[in-house]
Amino acid sequence: MAQHDVNKIKDHAELFQQQEYQELFQAKKEFECGHESEEVTRIAEWTKTWEYREKNFARQALTVNPAKACQPLGSILAAVGFEGTLPFVHGSQGCVAYFRSHLTRHFKEPFSAVSSSMTEDAAVFGGLKNLIEGLAVSYNLYKPKMIAVCTTCMAEVIGDDLQAFIRTAKEEGAVPEDFPVPYAHTPSFVGSHILGYDNMMKGILSNLTAGKKKETTNGKINFIPGFETYIGNLREIKRIANVMGIDYTLLADNSEYLDSPNNGTYNMYPGGTKLEDAADSINAEATIALQAYATTKTREYIEHEWHQKTYVNRPVGIRGTDEFLMKLSALTGKPIPQELEDERGRAVDALTDSQAWLHGKRVAMYGDPDLVIGLTQFLLEVGAEPVHILVSNSNEHFETELRALLDSSPFGQGATIHGGRDLWHMRSLLFTEPVDLLIGNSYGKYLWRDTKTPFVRIGYPIFDRHHLHRYATYGYQGTINLLNWIVNTILDELDRNTIIPSKTDISFDLIR
Repeated sequence: MAQHDVNKIKDHAELFQQQEYQELFQAKKEFECGHESEEVTRIAEWTKTWEYREKNFARQALTVNPAKACQPLGSILAAVGFEGTLPFVHGSQGCVAYFRSHLTRHFKEPFSAVSSSMTEDAAVFGGLKNLIEGLAVSYNLYKPKMIAVCTTCMAEVIGDDLQAFIRTAKEEGAVPEDFPVPYAHTPSFVGSHILGYDNMMKGILSNLTAGKKKETTNGKINFIPGFETYIGNLREIKRIANVMGIDYTLLADNSEYLDSPNNGTYNMYPGGTKLEDAADSINAEATIALQAYATTKTREYIEHEWHQKTYVNRPVGIRGTDEFLMKLSALTGKPIPQELEDERGRAVDALTDSQAWLHGKRVAMYGDPDLVIGLTQFLLEVGAEPVHILVSNSNEHFETELRALLDSSPFGQGATIHGGRDLWHMRSLLFTEPVDLLIGNSYGKYLWRDTKTPFVRIGYPIFDRHHLHRYATYGYQGTINLLNWIVNTILDELDRNTIIPSKTDISFDLIR
């Protein structure tokens, strides 16, 4: 069974097809008293029926593959967008290992975060000792400029008080008194990663801006990306602001941290919004959030505590980008330059070239609320018809906004919003009401395998394809990227369906 010849090492995709492995799998099945293949096939076919769909949608006490992650994942993503910041997860070591690996597999970059390593004794007596020692070690070993603390289920269940714990840690000299240690309570059993992002962003801004309010503004515009996993979007927002001559602060900028150059020198904290710029964000003219549902608490805090106007603009598609640029122009008095108008024209031209292939296509999608709204807006622009829209971390405000968007177009009339559902529900939907296209993160590949629905990978996480996170989905450039991914998936599928010589290849065309 071992591969003895080092010159003929097989990839796992070939290795496990060898007879010896197949025999091992069969023996394992017999040892486990597995069902016969015929019975497995019978049940699998039944799960494709309307009868099973009704039972599937009736379940309440079980979730199967939800399209969401837990709060701490979002909180540590928010933290690394600030200069020299080390995320600190107060909880078990296994949790932070999961968060780090999840983000590393998407971005293909190392992701640094530490843990207070709570175990059984801390679960009984509290994690104060773990947090004090953890802060001291982190401060002295990793030399951060800020440590951002969040929690996991264990710390939340026993009721650890971060504010009190951090105060005690400073009193005992674990970190200097004036060293910034913002925090956020982020229980994994409530909300999702977008709420964790929101809680941590609010915690960091409230910490850094305390006592920094001035009587005059600094003339800047703040941008809050939200739970943004496309590095290209951050760079596109900065490029647009620079082209328009706008002075801005990005809260927060993790583009360098998650896409740093390989120049032979290790830097634990590349890039990030400078702490002094973040502190001065309280004096900006206004704040624009690029996602609504990952910034709800932060925007409320900014309006009530900073007395600063906030706006939500999602620069996705032609309409979304138009509205974003017009909002920037209205807030700053800066005209929209010809360079961006030319980009708009090229995006419109690209949509015109491909629109015939997208018009009337039935689409299923899933993802975070803001992502889904942006994609829906784009699909309606090209005449595609959303049918199944599934959002595991949904809420009433989101569904009201999405319903209004769908009702505004004749192409949105047949859509159903499935809030709080999971990807096993989506499987039933795709079998009973098939569509032409599925859009979602990498977990959709199992739906593609089972239902044979053409699949476009957009969202987070994307584990099984490389470099998609480097592209933009925002702006006119991002519009062309979305168009490219979607229309070429349709054309690839058309080629696969017309590939049989003398049977289907009459439509196997060279020109599409």
